Amino acid sequence: MKRGRKNSEANRSSSEDEIGKESKKQKTTSEEPTEISRSPDWANLLQDIILQVFQYLPLLDRAHAAQVCRSWNQVFHMPDLWRCFEFELNQPATSYLRATHPELIKQIIKRHSNHLQYVSFKSHFISALTVVFVNSKSLSSLKIDDTPVDDPSLKVLVANNSDTLRLLKMSSCPHVSPAGILCVADQCHGLRELALNYHLLSDELLLALSSEKHVRLEHLRIDVVSENPGQTQFHTIQKSSWDAFIKHSPKVNLVMYFFLYEEEFDPFFRYEIPVTHLYFGRSVSKDVLGRVGMTCPRLVELVVCANGLRPLDEELIRIAERCKNLSAVGLGECEVSCSAFVEFVKMCGGRLSQLSIMEEVLIPDQKYSLEQIHWEVSKHLGRVWFPDMMPTW
Repeated sequence: MKRGRKNSEANRSSSEDEIGKESKKQKTTSEEPTEISRSPDWANLLQDIILQVFQYLPLLDRAHAAQVCRSWNQVFHMPDLWRCFEFELNQPATSYLRATHPELIKQIIKRHSNHLQYVSFKSHFISALTVVFVNSKSLSSLKIDDTPVDDPSLKVLVANNSDTLRLLKMSSCPHVSPAGILCVADQCHGLRELALNYHLLSDELLLALSSEKHVRLEHLRIDVVSENPGQTQFHTIQKSSWDAFIKHSPKVNLVMYFFLYEEEFDPFFRYEIPVTHLYFGRSVSKDVLGRVGMTCPRLVELVVCANGLRPLDEELIRIAERCKNLSAVGLGECEVSCSAFVEFVKMCGGRLSQLSIMEEVLIPDQKYSLEQIHWEVSKHLGRVWFPDMMPTW
């Protein structure tokens, strides 16, 4: 019995030793450092992922990335990558923007002209823009900024893209005449958005945009800009032309930016105009703002950066009375009595979704102090309101 018990204990001890050795072996194995994972194989990334990366890169960086491997070069020439692009060919001496090399532009256009749909151009070289116009056949959106584009180049654009052009925005293009932009309106019947300088606006253009064969315009932006006071002559658009335009496109947003000096406003706001969004970037007189209340019944948004030292009480009340769609107002360096401002807000009511007023604009009077006006205005707006330290527009 003793010998059997000893053998049993010996066997158990041996088994425990084996288990301990196996456990120690497993523990030692688990503590050994694993093999360092390999670097990712960039060449085998999915093309959809590479395409997304390329879309965030400037043209020159795209070209460099295309030299990484054959797969990346294939993505560089995928049509989807060239539907939307911004070409920058500004002179290094006059621009802080990173310029795109003209030779690279030519290579892209040669191979992908039929794929370009949404193009933004900032260039001092008209030849590069002309190459785009000549080779592109499906442009849908075109933005031209600070470029010497002219009437002949616009005719080339129309000849090749009249069926596809939907949006055209032109800024700082002094070589284009009203006749040139009229050619675009006459031929591009699908145009839905248009932005241009006031000197290109004409009665003929508005009538062309109002023809039965033209789609209803959704957005028209007009920049009324003067660089030299007293030296710029502004023409007047006939009321009948505006009436025809708004009859054809009753839901159009007509946005007008005014950067004029006070003595240059005489041709404007003499009769009803269908403007919806109105911005005054320079000081504007009480007289002009008074005329706004009488001539802009469709007004939705009004921003006045500066006026002077004469309170705009009567002018604001008139605007509230006549502009029944007004929902956004911004006032900068102006003056309004607290009582008139409360009355203005009361008349407009809760439809004022945006009300950006600097505290310095409000002048306390016998009825309201600055502390009292916060609660009074909030009551009529239906939400908590305080003046802005700085305008948010």
